[in-house]
Amino acid sequence: MADDEARDPHEVYFEIIAIGPTAKVTAIDGASGIEVAVLGPAHAAESDLKRLAVAKLRAQLARRRQADKPRG
Repeated sequence: MADDEARDPHEVYFEIIAIGPTAKVTAIDGASGIEVAVLGPAHAAESDLKRLAVAKLRAQLARRRQADKPRG
């Protein structure tokens, strides 16, 4: 994720909770406090689950930036 961090300097915090055969990964943007969660198989690689959560977080941040732009 080093290349990803170079493009997006935001700090991201993760919380990973195993719930039976499923893992819930929460990614929180350190600058805005916006958080997203993804579910995946508990046996999946942690890096894959984190990558999925970061992708969802970036998409959410992009949608928020787009919504904040003035229209006209």
